[in-house]
Amino acid sequence: MIKRRKKSTRTVEMEAVLKKEQAFLKRNEEKNASFLDRTLEAKVPARLQETLDKAFEKAFGLIFEKGTDVIEKTYSREKIEHTYKVDAYAAGLLENKKTLRTFTKKAQAAGSRNLLLAGVEGVGLGILGIGLPDIPLFTGMILKSIYETALHYGYSYDTEEEKYFILLLIQGALSYGDTLRQINEQTDRYIMEQTVPGGYDSGDQIRKTSSVLSKELLYMKFLQGIPVAGVIGGVYDSVYLKRILDYGKIKYRKRFLMDKDKAH
Repeated sequence: MIKRRKKSTRTVEMEAVLKKEQAFLKRNEEKNASFLDRTLEAKVPARLQETLDKAFEKAFGLIFEKGTDVIEKTYSREKIEHTYKVDAYAAGLLENKKTLRTFTKKAQAAGSRNLLLAGVEGVGLGILGIGLPDIPLFTGMILKSIYETALHYGYSYDTEEEKYFILLLIQGALSYGDTLRQINEQTDRYIMEQTVPGGYDSGDQIRKTSSVLSKELLYMKFLQGIPVAGVIGGVYDSVYLKRILDYGKIKYRKRFLMDKDKAH
């Protein structure tokens, strides 16, 4: 009788990540408009989509150019990087389920804190009827959350290449069906090659990501601009951030495990 070879811990972890990835793709196979979206559709001003596009584009451009230092004041990059090195050393000495999952647990803890902050901020601004001015704050919260996730897995976010990966993650997280699958393939290509595509234009990628964000948040940002009723729209800040974080954690975890395979 042939004895079946036991799978390595890393193989088991990768299979779990791939299962989560497929579940995410299946869950977002198509967009189902909510009752609230259908109700608001006729009430949203025609130019709001374009205004939101521009607001997100401006926010990404500003934060990438000048805002990273401000975001880094909300957490200790040095401390997270040090913790990662300690955990990576421990995983190198003894690689098992516990040491490999340490990175994920710490990324999830940071993500949970950011979701809470996004919800409080969104509701607070919704009570006041502040919708569009929330865009830079919400964009900053998205990037802060992804930056912390990246650091917990040992990755930076400063280079043009990493910014491309981050923009792809946000775009993919809020896409559906074939578009989502295509972007998912692009993220996998980046994980393998860790370089931007030939002829890459950062401004064009910012526009693509901004467009997806504005389309997905259109009705909620309109509602958030109405005092008191805007609480509902504000709550959705954390709903969409969770979706972005869920996808981001899957891809960073996948990248982390694939890079470990390359190193061995």
